[in-house]
Amino acid sequence: MIKVVLLLVGVIGSLLLSGCSSDYVMATKDGKMLLTEGKPIIDKETGLVEYTDQQGHTTQINSDDISSIIKK
Repeated sequence: MIKVVLLLVGVIGSLLLSGCSSDYVMATKDGKMLLTEGKPIIDKETGLVEYTDQQGHTTQINSDDISSIIKK
């Protein structure tokens, strides 16, 4: 019985944690779709958008190359 309760708590906890961070899709002007983990950060001073891709790599792209950013 305790194992079932612990499993249930683990499943509910992981569902709650996964709901905290939203993924985004960035469409570029050349037609690419970039999936991000978390919200991309737009640096108005440099004109770059920094995001973390699905593999966990942090990448930057020029904001002029992006046509839209949509919450997934």
